[in-house]
Amino acid sequence: MAHSSCIELDDDEKKQLLDIARRSIESGVNGGLALKIDRNQIDKKLTIESASFVTLTQNDQLRGCMGNLQASEALAQSVANTAYNAAFRDPRFPSLTADELNQTSIDISILSPMEPMSVSSRADLLTQLQAGNDGLMIEDGLRRSTFLPKVWESLQDPEEFISHLMIKAGLPADHWSDTIQVYRYHTLSFHG
Repeated sequence: MAHSSCIELDDDEKKQLLDIARRSIESGVNGGLALKIDRNQIDKKLTIESASFVTLTQNDQLRGCMGNLQASEALAQSVANTAYNAAFRDPRFPSLTADELNQTSIDISILSPMEPMSVSSRADLLTQLQAGNDGLMIEDGLRRSTFLPKVWESLQDPEEFISHLMIKAGLPADHWSDTIQVYRYHTLSFHG
């Protein structure tokens, strides 16, 4: 089965999205709301519905990460909302302050559509998983978690990748069941 591909953006479109993310965080600092995008003021490609994640870092340390897994709004608005959420709604961190803005780096990941994987066991998943390339989402009952492809930079071993994904979902590291659902996706990522 061919893997879903991500949207392609040129440098100007990427720059626009990074600017939207930063302006949305500034809007949150100054007014408490995410930036609202006027679809008539952006490139047409940025109006395509796409899912996105925004990761904020300071000195190479995570400062916030939020996103959505399924496209439900224009890419530009998705980025504005996820940037705002990463800065102010990530429960692991206090809200970003005005003093932190200049020292915060923004990484945007645009997701391809989710591709359901047909796996019969954890070993089967390990053989199908493309280490370093696949983003992965698991779902079992009410438990769900995802790792973007860039997580491979810190969890390079596929077994460790899956174990940490299970733990993130609140499941035992060695969890497997007949009801688990697994999805793969890819991302277009860039930062500024």
